[in-house]
Formats: sequence, C-alpha cells, structure tokens
Amino acid sequence: MSKAKITAENLSKSYGSVQAIKDINLSVQEGEIFGLIGPDGAGKTTLFRILTSLLLPDSGAATVAGLDIVKDYKRLRTVIGYMPGRFSLYQDLTVEENLEFFASVFGTSIRENYDLIAPIYVQIEPFKERRAGALSGGMKQKLALCCTLIHKPEVLFLDEPGTGVDPVSRKEFWDMLRNLRQQGLTMLVSTPYMDEAELCDRVALIQKGEIMAIDTPKGITASFRQPLFAVRSDNMYQLIKDLREFEGAADCYAFGEYAHLKLEQLSESWKLSESSIHDFLLSKNHRNIEVKPAEPTVEDCFIELMKN
Repeated sequence: MSKAKITAENLSKSYGSVQAIKDINLSVQEGEIFGLIGPDGAGKTTLFRILTSLLLPDSGAATVAGLDIVKDYKRLRTVIGYMPGRFSLYQDLTVEENLEFFASVFGTSIRENYDLIAPIYVQIEPFKERRAGALSGGMKQKLALCCTLIHKPEVLFLDEPGTGVDPVSRKEFWDMLRNLRQQGLTMLVSTPYMDEAELCDRVALIQKGEIMAIDTPKGITASFRQPLFAVRSDNMYQLIKDLREFEGAADCYAFGEYAHLKLEQLSESWKLSESSIHDFLLSKNHRNIEVKPAEPTVEDCFIELMKN
C-alpha cells in the first residue's frame, strides 16, 4: 500500500466572520492525482495556501511529504511545486528567462532537470525568446507548469489550472499530468469543472468550506441511486418548471442543453417509461420533446449532496 504524501486533520480557517474551510480531513496517496472539486468560493484556494505553508490555519494540522506545514515550512517549500490559479510568472521576461530564474531560485539549472520538463518544454521551446506576457493562455499554462517542475518536486499543487484556457489546451494539460504521474509525482488539483473529476484517481467534493464526499469518480457516481432522465423541449425554462410538477419528481435542473429529471427512489413513478414523461409534457403543450435515461455524473452527485 502506498504511503500518504498529503494529510490534513481538522483544518479550519476563517476570515473574520467568514468560515473559509471547516474541519477538513483528507489523505492523498503517493503517485495519486487527487481532485478538489467545487465552485468558486468553496474554499479550494484557502486549503491550497495552507497546505503550501503560505497561510496559517486557525486549527488543525497537516503534513506534506512527511513535513509539518508549520514547523517545517522552509524544507517543505523545497519539495513542493505550486501553480496558483492566476498566471504568476514574470510577464516581461522571456520563456527561457523565466525558466532559468525559477531554476536558479532552487539552486538548479534547466540542463540538470531537463528530462522532467522535456515533453512539455518542447512545445514552447520554439517561443523561448518570446516574452511570457505575449503567450497564449495554453502556452502560459505550459510555461507555468515547467517552472513549477524545474526543481523536481515530490508533490504538485495545481490550483484551477484549466481556468481561462480553451478546451483543447485543457485536454493537453491533463494528458501532461497523467504522464507526470507515471514518473511518481503526487498531485493535488483543484477545479470548478466537474468533468475534470473523471480524470482524477480520487476526488473530494467541497462546498462552503466543507468536504461533502471523498471517493473515486466511479464511487461518487455509484452513490446516486435514483432514476435520472435527460429531457429537452423548445422551452427550457417552462420545461424545468413543469417537470418539477411531474408526479414522483424529486428534482429537476438545467444540465447543458437538457434538463435532468430525478425521480423519487421509493415512488411508484420511477417505473414510468420515457413515454409517460413525454405524454405529460405533451399535455403541457411542449414541442420537440426528447426524453432518454441519463447516467449520473459527478455534477449530478454534487448537486444532490449540496441540496441535502
């Protein structure tokens, strides 16, 4: 069994009367990609800042790579890599100058650790003379990751790395993370994108500073036991309003181009077919109706946990 690279026990932090995180308990295993999933304001960045020794908790304890986040903060900073949500490199320095600077801070060089960053750096090397501020969002992301990796950290903290980046760059970034995991790196990644939960080994769902569930993505979705349908018609607003009045409806909410209709588990209505829902909507004068069974996603589970 692999050992824990990150442990948090009852971590809490408040800003005045605002409770940012409350009694956070989690453990991240060596070589794991662990996702912290939640919307803006859920407490993800506060937790990251505490675990990277940038912020003191009000209570609780934590270790990273076996080091206490308070007592061993100086050593801790030499064995972690932290990529904050905002692009924080030097905009006026070139790609190569940024990388050389961060290598020198940790007493190393690009050449010494080139093997670790090579698969990523080759994609931005043609632009090594370009100033960082002039790079595209995807290129900035790759440069930030290279600078985070240049001293061969044991643990990576990636705070919302996909925010403000196009879908293609997001996919490329996650491909890079999976390659890094094969080299034994442990990663804690925060994201507001529920679809990115599927790319993690395990996830913690966090809302209003509290963790609602920790499990594998499949474990999270397996906990959703109620019948679920994807429904659409010409009028989404009226569709959701009407479906909430459907007999046996437990919840209904917008989900992309569909409405997701969740039925009461113990109600007889769960046996109703798509045609029953279709007929109900016809009686409400809906047009171009589509009804089909839906597989629950992490987002469906998040919504259920949040409402409960």
